Amino acid sequence: MEVAPKVPECQRGLEVSRRQEWNVSKPTWQDGSATPKVREPRPFPGIVDIFGAGGGLLEYRASMLAGKGFAVMLLAYYNHEDLPKDLENFHLEYFEEAVNYPLSHPQVKGPGVGLLGISKGGDLCLSMASFLKGITAAIIINGSGINVVGDLHYKGKTLPAVGVHLNRIKVTKDGLADILDILNNPLEESDQKSLIPMERAESAFLFLVGQDDHNRRSEFYANEASKRLQAHGRKKPQITCYPAAGHFIEPPYFPLCRASLHTLVGRPVIWGGELRAHAMAQVDAWKQLQIFFHKHLGGEKGIIPPKL
Repeated sequence: MEVAPKVPECQRGLEVSRRQEWNVSKPTWQDGSATPKVREPRPFPGIVDIFGAGGGLLEYRASMLAGKGFAVMLLAYYNHEDLPKDLENFHLEYFEEAVNYPLSHPQVKGPGVGLLGISKGGDLCLSMASFLKGITAAIIINGSGINVVGDLHYKGKTLPAVGVHLNRIKVTKDGLADILDILNNPLEESDQKSLIPMERAESAFLFLVGQDDHNRRSEFYANEASKRLQAHGRKKPQITCYPAAGHFIEPPYFPLCRASLHTLVGRPVIWGGELRAHAMAQVDAWKQLQIFFHKHLGGEKGIIPPKL
């Protein structure tokens, strides 16, 4: 199934950031009224935001980042409107057009953009950084460094998906599935072709890792990615590990999702994480990703702290 590039979808994603693209000063009227003075718009560091295998168009993270001084384009790639309803195949040309759109937008600073992806979205960000131009920084939240689920196609070449064995699913005492071990080891010869050639990338990388992730062995994959990059003469990526944090590292104050229905497995699975540790990880990760993007995309120094 071929995924046709869909510019209107990209434009809709960028609209999320436009809500925050104007700098608003404190009230300046002599009578003390709260009417703000609006300044002229300026270019902002650009980010393409990609979620995981749940699909759809989830706007909250992009909206929050837009309020932190970024122009954010939220990209849906399946299970939304007329996009594919499955994950059998990914055509990187679709994602390439999504990168080119903010690069050509007058309110995106350039010369490159950043990528932010979680889970399958993180894998796609790694593939985009490896094959596409114009990407300066990429943040991977509990990604894998391998092509998972469906085959990836780009310019006549195919990166096959790593093997999956559902018979390795374990069941908790509560009857929930633990899918931590269902993926084949990509270092074994039969699955090495699924490894994303990230040594081709020219971007800086930040891996945010939940050490209690029960969806995939994120820490192992992040460390292997670091070894691969350095073995090919690339700069060592930044890896931040969070003890007792689970798979879904969200913006601050979002509740921990310990278990839910997995779209692809078709049954409830555990995602990992301990309540307090996971909450603290989300606060720190939100700070770290802002610092990283501002540093590598030429934005403002420092961060805007989260507030309830």
